[in-house]
Parts: sequence; C-alpha cells; structure tokens
Amino acid sequence: MIPLKEPWELGVMRTAGRKLAEVVARLREQVAEGMLTRDIDRLTEEAIHEVGGRPNFKGYKVGKAVFPASICISINEQVVHGIPGRRALRPGDVVTLDFGLVYGGYHADTAFTFILPPVDPGDAHLCAVTEAALFQGIDQARVGKRVGDIGHAVETRCRAEGLGVVTQFVGHGIGRKLHEEPSVPNYGKAGTGPPLKAGMVVAIEPMITRGTGDTRILSDEWTVVTIDGSRAAHFEHTVAVTPSGPEILTVLDSQPPIR
Repeated sequence: MIPLKEPWELGVMRTAGRKLAEVVARLREQVAEGMLTRDIDRLTEEAIHEVGGRPNFKGYKVGKAVFPASICISINEQVVHGIPGRRALRPGDVVTLDFGLVYGGYHADTAFTFILPPVDPGDAHLCAVTEAALFQGIDQARVGKRVGDIGHAVETRCRAEGLGVVTQFVGHGIGRKLHEEPSVPNYGKAGTGPPLKAGMVVAIEPMITRGTGDTRILSDEWTVVTIDGSRAAHFEHTVAVTPSGPEILTVLDSQPPIR
C-alpha cells in the first residue's frame, strides 16, 4: 500500500524540507573550487546537525553495502551515489550534491547540480534542461494524475533536447522511510502507473546525461557512472501531492515557479 500522510505528518515533513533547504543554501555559498569532497561531506554533516536533523544517507544499506558518508558527491561522468574522498573540485567540473536528513522521524531528500567555471555550453544546456524537466515533472504531481505522467513529462522534455535519460535509477516515495512506494521513474507513458492521491509525498529526481543514459556501478558498490563517459546532471525535490496542487517541501520561504 502506498503511504498517505496525515496533515500533521505533512507538517513535520514541511519542517524537515525547510531545514534541508537551509543546508542547501549553506552549501551553495560555501562549496568552491579546490575543496576536497570529504570536506564537503564534513560541512554537510555539520550543517544538518546544526538545523536539528540527522543525516539519512550515512549508514544507509543496500544489501551488504553501507554508504559511508552524509552526502553523495558525483562529478562529471558520475551520475549518482559518488562517495566523498580526497578528490578536489576542479575548473569545469559538473558537480552533483545529493543528500537528505531525517527530522521528527520523517525524511527529506534533495539534489542539485552546478558547474565550476569555465562553463562548457553543452554542460550548461544539460543542467538547464534537467532542472526544467524536474519542474515539469513536479507540475504533474497532482491529484487524479498518475506516476507515469511525471516520468512522461521528464522524458519528453529531455529527449526532445537530445539528452539521455537514466532508466536504471528512479525517484521514490518518502516519509517515515527514505525510500517508500511508489517508484517514480524519469520515463514512462502518460496515464499509466499508480494514481496520485492527496497525502502522497514523492521525491522526483531526473538523472540525465549528454549521452545514451546507460550506466554501470563501480567496484566501490555505490558510484554510478555513464558507460559512454558522458557528463550527467541530477536535480531533486521532495514534493507533496495536495488537493491544491504539488507542494515543493525542500525549499525555503517561497516555492520556485513551475517552469
């Protein structure tokens, strides 16, 4: 059964989302060229604790693999789940920060991609389209729509721009657990999939590449890279389905417009 949130639960999740957005704002200000990814991880964990949350990525298990950090940092051809370490951010890198927190027993999850100057025009196009596709997917998170409408909106926008859609990894429901039902693919047929109902909360997260979209997992059991070496972008918000439309939880005072 797909979990539906009670009004008080949505209230807690709104708070969790805002707290995560505060961490995003801090990282946008402080992350810079030359920083080691392990130092970004330390900064993220400190910021999450300072807002009263707990990192929900650190210690997360998939089978026997345990994620060792508070944030996934994926660079260039890395799509998702990059493990922080001694790598330094370099000019021209395409960098994705993907992380979350748990507050009051409820989870929030977000991701964004940025480019360190000098900016390659193709990378800028990749990031702009991926973020726009996220908002087009969010616009479909309405009562009476279906999960396939979200994926269809994302896929249609990205493929029209000549970009590859990662199909091996998808978005998800979220609440008391980081990953709940339903799965939210970034592809699909409109009008298909589980119906969207008031009280559902989903993490919508397009993962898009400049190449085919095919991926593989490295020997560290976490880092996902493009098979063709093309660069990738990843944007994510936690979104509540409400009677008045989609509500983005992982933002500060005002929601960005649906674009």
